Amino acid sequence: MRAITQKSFGGPEVLELTDGAPRPVPGPTQVLVRVRATSVNPVELHVRSGAFPVLGEPPFVLGWDVSGVVEEVDPGVHRFAVGDEVFGLPYFPAAAGANAEYVVAPARQLARKPAGVSHEEAAALPLVGLTAWHALVEIARVRPGQRVLVHGAGGGLGHIAVQIAKHLGAEVVGTASAGKHAFLRGLGADRLIDYRTADYAQVLRDEPVDVVLETLGGGNAERSFGVLRPGGVLVSAVERLSTTLPRLAVEAGVRFAAVGVEPDAAGLEELAALVEAGALTVHVQQAFPLERLSEAHALLAAGGVRGKLAISV
Repeated sequence: MRAITQKSFGGPEVLELTDGAPRPVPGPTQVLVRVRATSVNPVELHVRSGAFPVLGEPPFVLGWDVSGVVEEVDPGVHRFAVGDEVFGLPYFPAAAGANAEYVVAPARQLARKPAGVSHEEAAALPLVGLTAWHALVEIARVRPGQRVLVHGAGGGLGHIAVQIAKHLGAEVVGTASAGKHAFLRGLGADRLIDYRTADYAQVLRDEPVDVVLETLGGGNAERSFGVLRPGGVLVSAVERLSTTLPRLAVEAGVRFAAVGVEPDAAGLEELAALVEAGALTVHVQQAFPLERLSEAHALLAAGGVRGKLAISV
């Protein structure tokens, strides 16, 4: 089978197309999926470069988001049948090898692909969708009438979080460049702040929010404590290991939590239902063929992507 492998840490140029990689074989509780699409997330850039060596030393095949068709089913699996269209985030953060023509995955880490969307759109959803769902539904427990601030609202995680917060009945404030404001209004954002021309901490100083979802790093979490109401919550998708932020949260009279994503079939089913109901749209700015994965990595690293980048397999 074809797969994108890397033999060393480095930039996008270390990603190489391999033709003739061994096709994986499903074991107990697993299915074999013919991959139709995957997508690129910031975490893969960090793993590729060696900054986040969660897969150990190369060689390895990157990729977690997957959408495709079930080709083989272990006899003990009754959740899916051959021919079913599925999507998911298998094994994360262990190796899944989704940048390939086939992957194996535990059946209970997949869900049926939302009807009416492409494989590229479905593959762009699992990691960012589950992160936003865990952050806003399970951790922050967003309620109708609350105000939610989403940093990096126009990006992969941000544009999904805006829609989930809106679905939960919140008033949604987002930070994004001006060029993404019309796009985000179309997704339901109520108020947008251009981070290039305005300081959100000043803009919201007298209009505090109940929840902040921090997706960017770079000191935004610390500064965001100042725009939270007493008792509010800041959820960070990038500051998982901080020992400073919990202390600052106590001093500010708010709650801090880090969100980590994991395979979650129930969460995937909730996201699929939102997509099918028209309450959630996955925006794919561009889809690249598998052999051009390195170009997608370079484009994501350059910044400014609206929504997600997908990979057609």
